[in-house]
Amino acid sequence: MPMAADDIAALIRAGIPDAEVEITDLAGDGDHYAARVTAASFAGMNRVQRTRAVYAALGDRMGGELHALQLTTALPQG
Repeated sequence: MPMAADDIAALIRAGIPDAEVEITDLAGDGDHYAARVTAASFAGMNRVQRTRAVYAALGDRMGGELHALQLTTALPQG
């Protein structure tokens, strides 16, 4: 069963409390999403470390309930 966008965002926020999360359903099927995660706590992390932090927040749902996630991570502007 696919995950809802709100559930994905909630899991990311639970694992990365300062994260701002934007989820887009890419195919309209509730199974292929894009996520933009912006967090000050990413400071000092490289792209791979940021990705791992998001995947850790999602736990074992990646590749299971959550089939595909196009991920962009960023630091807040300003």
